[in-house]
Amino acid sequence: MLASADIDTWGAQLTGMDPVFVLGLSTLAVAGGGWLCGPSFGSGAFGMWVSRRGWSKAFQLKEKSFYDRIRQKRADPSSSSPQNPIPDYYGEKIASVKDYRRWMKDQRAFKLKKNKNLF
Repeated sequence: MLASADIDTWGAQLTGMDPVFVLGLSTLAVAGGGWLCGPSFGSGAFGMWVSRRGWSKAFQLKEKSFYDRIRQKRADPSSSSPQNPIPDYYGEKIASVKDYRRWMKDQRAFKLKKNKNLF
């Protein structure tokens, strides 16, 4: 698509660079823009899809209960140190049930390690 729009010759005339480099840089620029804007458009499209199906209330309720569970189960950050950092405090790396179980094990291990140093 970029090669058919004569961006390579136009960019080469403006910058004095080889057209292949202009195409490569413009491809990277488009990919970077998609990487930056993708989550916003994706979450908006998903929100519209959920609301059209009538699932928005149930989805929000389930998400709220999940985040409440994360808030309740996570370890106390006041006992963290550079040698013993708290593992994934906000649960950002949880994408599946397997990840959630791993997160729970990591939080429990952190709590046990913290209590071990107190005795």
